[in-house]
Amino acid sequence: MLTAVLTLDPRAALQELLLSSARALPAPERRPLMVGIAGAPGVGKSTATVLLVEALQNSGTAAVALPMDGFHLAGSELVRLGCVDRKGAPDTFDVDGFVALLARIRAGVHRPVYAPRFRREIEESIAGEVAVLPSTRVVVVEGNYLLLDTGGWESVRPLLDACWYLDAADDKARVERLVGRHVEHGRTGEQAAEWVNRSDQANARLIEGTRDAADLVITVG
Repeated sequence: MLTAVLTLDPRAALQELLLSSARALPAPERRPLMVGIAGAPGVGKSTATVLLVEALQNSGTAAVALPMDGFHLAGSELVRLGCVDRKGAPDTFDVDGFVALLARIRAGVHRPVYAPRFRREIEESIAGEVAVLPSTRVVVVEGNYLLLDTGGWESVRPLLDACWYLDAADDKARVERLVGRHVEHGRTGEQAAEWVNRSDQANARLIEGTRDAADLVITVG
């Protein structure tokens, strides 16, 4: 496992590191390269994914982001299961559907493969919002549990060519970002803090236990 700590302009440094790391991976001949970006909630996985996809596209490589969050179970299903108050935990996702989609892409993309995307403004996933095309050369898979080895998630890592872990240099700042995100999407400050401290932090501790399984650990501010 390699480690990297970013300094100076962290956004530019992160983009450069991600791009150079992706370019160092052997390119499969008959399927897209599949790169995972894992880490705790609020650490910046989505930002890192956007930066990498943008850099790849700007360099002439067709790339697409594939977020794990699209496989959130619907609110109505969480109600049926009695786990609305644990939304975001490993068992509140359709892990088998996620694994099946990754396996389908890894087998080769001969016609468009569509994936769902989670929309925070409605707290639901929308089917078919992500298109992996036959021309796609790199799929950047982003999510909390890519390195988890239980509950069906253990089938994810073998489908990725590499998986990198983002680690927070300032965990307090990560938690504050999470609280702010929940407030932005409708919770009061008190509700947001309660949710983060009870639910998101429990998930974060679980995710942090997967850190050593990553090919590369990047510490970000």
